[in-house]
Amino acid sequence: MPAGHVSRVRALYRRVLLLHRLLPPDLKALGDQYVKDEFRRHKTVRPDEAQRFLQEWEAYAAVLWQQANENRQNSTEKACFGTALPVERLNDFRDEQIGQLQELMQEATKPNRQFSITESRKPKF
Repeated sequence: MPAGHVSRVRALYRRVLLLHRLLPPDLKALGDQYVKDEFRRHKTVRPDEAQRFLQEWEAYAAVLWQQANENRQNSTEKACFGTALPVERLNDFRDEQIGQLQELMQEATKPNRQFSITESRKPKF
């Protein structure tokens, strides 16, 4: 990442990991590992890629914060996190990124995976 983005990247990285504390434990563990890998993988990208990377992760953090607040307000319903990925967005991805999404999906849906994704609990505030 370009030097000018370093403090912004660090703050965003910490923010995302803090927001993951609001997730059910199984999703938190999977999400934390993914975030760590992605931030490590993007340390040396070009400035235009760095800008897009930051924008996407900032949007993710905003959605996660919004969903955590909605889940807290709807105490009678099951906690719900995540959004659908429109097919047209996939056209913007490189082959490597599609492969990473495929690996993430396979890990999240393994029958004997390390993380058991079951009915989620309400986050504790």
